Amino acid sequence: MAKDLSQPSSSDELIAASDGLASQEADGALRAALANAMVGMKKQYYGRGPTAAKAWLLDDYVFVALDGGLTRNEETLLEAGRTDLVRTYRLAFQEVMTDTATGAVEELTGRKVVSYHSQIVFDPTRTFEIFVLGPEA
Repeated sequence: MAKDLSQPSSSDELIAASDGLASQEADGALRAALANAMVGMKKQYYGRGPTAAKAWLLDDYVFVALDGGLTRNEETLLEAGRTDLVRTYRLAFQEVMTDTATGAVEELTGRKVVSYHSQIVFDPTRTFEIFVLGPEA
């Protein structure tokens, strides 16, 4: 008779499967919250937010990638070949927003952000928010 692989065969396997699933669900909820926080920040302070966002967590790192979200004046500057000006403005503005961005990540993760970096690229437009977290309490 073939073993039913859809059912755990011991209590240890059941506990391991449950813990893994709970951990994955908690991680997924945190990743979604981080992505949503960065989208919300862009919408609130730029007046227009990204069209999509995704966050990843790995050890002491949070990485958020955001698609689109340029304002009409930034799009006009890009059409005129002024990527340098849009990038310079965006990066300067992100420096001003450091406390807001890192505060959201600290609140959501429960860990201090020890380093933060933001970058934007064009064609297609993507913004990357990178956070380095301090040690866990």
